[in-house]
Amino acid sequence: MSDDPFWSNIFKPKSAIKENIFTVLKRVPVFQDLGYKELKSVERILHRRHYKSGEVIFKENEPGMGMYIIESGRVNITIGKENKLLVLLSNGDFFGEMALILEGQRTASAIAAANTKLLGFFQPDLFGLLETNPRIGNKVLRRLAQMIAERLRLTTLENRQLKMRLNQIKSEFDQYKADNI
Repeated sequence: MSDDPFWSNIFKPKSAIKENIFTVLKRVPVFQDLGYKELKSVERILHRRHYKSGEVIFKENEPGMGMYIIESGRVNITIGKENKLLVLLSNGDFFGEMALILEGQRTASAIAAANTKLLGFFQPDLFGLLETNPRIGNKVLRRLAQMIAERLRLTTLENRQLKMRLNQIKSEFDQYKADNI
């Protein structure tokens, strides 16, 4: 997994061992507030998917429908036609969670880097959970909002640092031009 907090799942512990589905789900921030019975309810609505190495899970610019949790295997998250690697995800990692609340296009592609088992949790599943079991649905939605807010905070800080660096470079360049004209 990448050490870049922007692209990594910053909430995931670093150890990655084979675990049962409940342990995997409990480590995903979206489900961390759920007890065993609540996790059992969520487990019943998850979609299991299997991908072979090299198989596309979803492509950049396709409509997003939900998130995936890696039960086992590895997934490359890439951008652009040349499939530039952003991060390699593995057991217990998750991706695509923004699609649970935001209807829009995927901002990256996901490609299985090995034979991979995924658990899918899609927007209709979340909306159904909110209707059939509002207590569980609201816990999931609250954690999702907290997680996205933390990523936005980190992105804002990184953006601020980049702007300061850009202004510094511009200032140095302007000084260089003034000194050499």
